[in-house]
Amino acid sequence: MIPDDSAFASSTEQRWLLALARQEIEQLRRWYAVATDLLGRGTEAEDARGVSIYRRIFAEDAQVSVRGSANALSATGPDGWAAVARGALAAYESTQHLIGTQVVTFTEARFSGAPARLDAGAADMSSYLQAWHAWPDRRLRLVLGTYEDRVRLVPGIGWQIAQMVLVYESGEQRQLGSPP
Repeated sequence: MIPDDSAFASSTEQRWLLALARQEIEQLRRWYAVATDLLGRGTEAEDARGVSIYRRIFAEDAQVSVRGSANALSATGPDGWAAVARGALAAYESTQHLIGTQVVTFTEARFSGAPARLDAGAADMSSYLQAWHAWPDRRLRLVLGTYEDRVRLVPGIGWQIAQMVLVYESGEQRQLGSPP
């Protein structure tokens, strides 16, 4: 079923605010991909930038986990998940996390004022994942999955991920071609 924002937005102005909120929510997952690849590179500066991004996009009490994989991973909060990501990516020479189809469905939206202002909100977001992981011996691990997120609007901060579950769909390993 296609989400219908009319349950939350009674005016054109409110629908515009939800459209903007949807874009801000989708950006959380894109920034997550960037931060995760930074954490996988292993340099101090890139690690610090990746953690900084995680601290912006994840709520302090965010519950994060992977489901459907032999590797059961979970953590609480941005720093906890950064430690898990570092460990999971340590063996790879490089990674690239690609975010595909995204669907945001609002579960709460409260407005006030004129002009309208979005005061509180929550949503579910589903995002497809293709993740490429290259080992130093030129083997490639491809992972396909879906991120299932619960996000909330945090006053003074913006939208943050409160719960993230990476549902592992499938994967494969193969040899890469010759180095560049």
